Amino acid sequence: MQDAALRLQNLAEQLVGTELPVRIRAWDGSEAGPPGAPTLVVRHRRALRRLLWKPGELGLARAWVAGDIDVDGDLYAVLDLLAEFIWERSDDAPGLAEKLRDPQVRAAARSLLALAAPFVPPPVPREETRRPGRPHRHTKGSDKKAISHHYDVGNDFYELVLGPSMVYSCAYWESPESSLEDAQRDKLELIARKLGLKPGMRLLDVGCGWGSMAIHAAREHGVRVIGVTLSQEQAAYARKRIAQEGLTDRIEIRVQDYRDVRDGPYDAISSIGMAEHVGAERYLDYANDLYALLKPGGRLLNHQIARRPQADETAYSVDEFIDAYVFPDGELAPLGTTVGLLERAGFEVRDVESIREHYALTLRHWVSRLEQRWQDGVRLTTPGRARVWRLYMAASALAFESNRIGVNQVLAVRTPERGGSGMPLRSRTWRESSPSGV
Repeated sequence: MQDAALRLQNLAEQLVGTELPVRIRAWDGSEAGPPGAPTLVVRHRRALRRLLWKPGELGLARAWVAGDIDVDGDLYAVLDLLAEFIWERSDDAPGLAEKLRDPQVRAAARSLLALAAPFVPPPVPREETRRPGRPHRHTKGSDKKAISHHYDVGNDFYELVLGPSMVYSCAYWESPESSLEDAQRDKLELIARKLGLKPGMRLLDVGCGWGSMAIHAAREHGVRVIGVTLSQEQAAYARKRIAQEGLTDRIEIRVQDYRDVRDGPYDAISSIGMAEHVGAERYLDYANDLYALLKPGGRLLNHQIARRPQADETAYSVDEFIDAYVFPDGELAPLGTTVGLLERAGFEVRDVESIREHYALTLRHWVSRLEQRWQDGVRLTTPGRARVWRLYMAASALAFESNRIGVNQVLAVRTPERGGSGMPLRSRTWRESSPSGV
């Protein structure tokens, strides 16, 4: 009798206390759930064992990465529906322990155990990098290993996802109809204008990625750039691009921890999508180090993802899926925390711009590029890694859209003791178009 899907639906609804908003298709060919709804495909009973051995998000993530579960239909729709079904239900809903006192729920759970047999722990997908409970150390060695895990996936894979701009951070959209390339160029130009870049200045690009900001700053604004990254693959790619642009006399790319940069002062520092890797315990050190590397009057542009503040900040924990498969040791902080720490380091914060909706648009473009060339993406990395990137980018797009996370550009100045910041009276003049249309 083909009834695995119905049994799964019944148990899920009993545990959560509401109707399942998606359809289920099980490995035995059975289906259950609302007709016409997006379908969650449980390809193998091994997915159940993963959830039984590791209940919650990490068990689901392992099943997804291993290909034990999939989606038939709109991935965004399934994620949105499941988020409301599982994570966004009311706080006063009965807990799991209370539900398991119900004889019917206990019977359903026993049915699930029988359905998942044999009850042995499945192997952890090889794409998983950390184990639950491991502390976030943020030493130079651990940070280098974490950066390598995320960025040394393969330059060809990143080209497929990011496009020719090779910018792995939120673009800046004049309109939703703009191209990804135009939006990324406009983001780089916006940062250059906020920093007040002029010919002859020295710019330090912390976490320089594949060299896009360095190239833009040197080519369009005549500055000299030092870019630092912990990724060998990024550095090699950036150096090749710089040579092709004929900018080797203006740009130097180093495989170096920002904590080891000692050749300041710089006129300006850009830190674009890098500070999320620093960690809460190290963030003041990060701010102090960048402050020391700037000359008086120098500007810092800190482009950073933020989370919503919690009533009890000590209860914050890193998302298990992101920590295990995407950004090991990555940590998000509320915007207010970031601004406060920059001020403690001595910076004068002059402008904060939220571009949350811009990141949702950017991520949807990246997901679309990956989905359109899915087989190429699998070939360039691994099936599991491609599935990780598709899930995390789609889920992140929804998180930005729903204001669960945001992204901000914080412009700060190392203001001299006498108070002359060097900022224009109307600081938002950087929004005005340049004569060249850049």
